[in-house]
Amino acid sequence: MTALIIDDEPQIRRLLKLALASHGYVLREAENGVLGLQAAVLHKPDVIILDLGLPDMDGVEVLKRLREWSPVPVLILSVRDQEGMKLAAFDAGADDYVTKPFSTAELLARLAAIQRRQSPNQNALLEAGPLALDPIQHTATLTGTPLKLTPTEYAMLAQLVKHAGKVVTLKQLLRAVWGPHAEQQSNYLRVYANHLRKKLEGSTLEIQNEPGIGYRLTTTS
Repeated sequence: MTALIIDDEPQIRRLLKLALASHGYVLREAENGVLGLQAAVLHKPDVIILDLGLPDMDGVEVLKRLREWSPVPVLILSVRDQEGMKLAAFDAGADDYVTKPFSTAELLARLAAIQRRQSPNQNALLEAGPLALDPIQHTATLTGTPLKLTPTEYAMLAQLVKHAGKVVTLKQLLRAVWGPHAEQQSNYLRVYANHLRKKLEGSTLEIQNEPGIGYRLTTTS
């Protein structure tokens, strides 16, 4: 599991890194909102710990921008304990709220709980016809044979498999694979769709392009 810490206090980040690393988390960190959003796009963490009192922008605004493209579980960690602030955070998409100072044991338990609630089946295999994707190992097999994919190819194929038979819009794919700032880069999709088509050649799977709309993964007889 990868955890992203967005907090401007070095002491808090150090404490969280020690606590979470001892429980198997891979840690990423950012000291302000802009860097935090960039890190969320780059590292695609499994959970985010977000402070509200950031130096460049309010944490609630960071959360709102994050929720435009990502459902990742977010735990707010803040000194602000006013009811109105908590309600604003939950309205913006927070999954839980812990006030400082905090117990590391409670924090770890809360993190585990929101991850279970958010995606109870997140580790289940993704399957479409002869294709199976393992979300834990980020590996794929085609008719039982390992399929070599780059991280970007895997991310795009996973989106198509999740919605197999349905059109996944250009915007949805670009946001899910490259982040919210790539919405105009439809050329990315053309390139990687062609890569994936070559790797699926000879199978019953086909990636169809709906011009100007999106892509669909179908199974032929």
